[in-house]
Amino acid sequence: MTRSEVALSAPGKVLLAGGYLVLDRDHTGLVFGLDARIHVHVQKLPTSPGVDLSEIIVRSPQFKDAEWRYGYTESEEHGGIRVIQLKGHSTSTQSRNKFVETALAYALSYVSAMSDEKIGSSSITIVADTDYYSHPDETGSTNFARFINFHVPITEAHKTGLGSSAALVTAFTAAVLAHYLNKDQLDLDSDLGRRRLHNIAQAAHCAAQGKVGSGFDVAAAVYGSCIYRRFSPSILEGLGEIGSPQFSARIRAVVDDSEPSNKWDMQIDKSNARIPQGLRLLMCDVDCGSETVGLVKKVLGWRKEKPEEASLLWATLQKGNEDLARELKRLAQTDVQDYRNLKDIILTIRSLIREMSTKADVPIEPTVQTSLLDACSKVSGVVGGVVPGAGGFDAIALLVEDQALPALQDLLSTYSSTTSADGRPAIGKVRLLSVKQDFQGLKSEATDIYGDWIR
Repeated sequence: MTRSEVALSAPGKVLLAGGYLVLDRDHTGLVFGLDARIHVHVQKLPTSPGVDLSEIIVRSPQFKDAEWRYGYTESEEHGGIRVIQLKGHSTSTQSRNKFVETALAYALSYVSAMSDEKIGSSSITIVADTDYYSHPDETGSTNFARFINFHVPITEAHKTGLGSSAALVTAFTAAVLAHYLNKDQLDLDSDLGRRRLHNIAQAAHCAAQGKVGSGFDVAAAVYGSCIYRRFSPSILEGLGEIGSPQFSARIRAVVDDSEPSNKWDMQIDKSNARIPQGLRLLMCDVDCGSETVGLVKKVLGWRKEKPEEASLLWATLQKGNEDLARELKRLAQTDVQDYRNLKDIILTIRSLIREMSTKADVPIEPTVQTSLLDACSKVSGVVGGVVPGAGGFDAIALLVEDQALPALQDLLSTYSSTTSADGRPAIGKVRLLSVKQDFQGLKSEATDIYGDWIR
């Protein structure tokens, strides 16, 4: 069965607490979904009467030359569905999109394992909410349309660190599955359907990245805001590659969680991830990015070299992160708006992060970001902020009372910094993104909201 038209979206994320710790199952991460979303629309590919194509066209029309055409075929020995990029068409890009290609292959392989029906051709459109990418030619205004043309190739777009690859893989996989499978086969509105989507999106995202990450970003894309404890990497280690014999059976077993000796063991706690009414979780795009992979490698190298020192610091950080989640929940359950304890907890976490920065010789909270966070925290109504996730130079997250927004925007519109002691250039433009916390994960969208973005 194929539906005529489906559209789903997945949220971005911010790892407010638990950067690096979330890589280890002994620790957790406090991750919040954001209301900037990646949208994926799937419809049947229009063809002339009597013409039967085995082609899937994927477009990302907000970027220049962002079209990928794929053929697909069943591999021998039940090896799943191989997708092959078709590069001869005049409108198609010649470069690969590994996240799209991998998500498509994994989704179609699962479809083929679930259904004997022929997989028909389809047209897939990807649209991103504006705040997923910087648009430096604009002023500090946050008054943008929901979807805009970025006027650059996708390889030249500057991400704002909201987790676009995880949201893309999740929304893309969900939309393809919803298009090709009926609700009796996979109901994405059910708990079981969401869990299976989580499992296949984690597998596809890890395959596209070439490594088994913690998965907190995919979990947030599926479930929304949560306290997350990672899955055991061994769950995906025996999956193998598409095209290898019996891949279809293995991907179905992984997605359906049907292997007793290899059960998914991640923990997703939505009830304790809260933001009090009257507070907003906001993101600032700092035009001075960093390479997350390099930071992680150095931190893990320090932890391996000095395990006792690292374990003690990580245990202290874990307690601070748990205190943060507990205080946010307490404030969410009361009408009292006394944020003094919350401020102290945030400052303690930042101090521990800077200690880890020093010991691992990694700029998790660089001095230019320290200055920016300190300046923002002096604005009345700004409770505090952190450099989220793996840290670095590209973003900060702030907890802000509603009435503080005008003063915060005034500060950021003229903010500048000098060259840092880290040897990095001064911070360029700082833009307050229009995103805020969003507790919902994957959701269906009305297909008419995309207008002319859909062909």
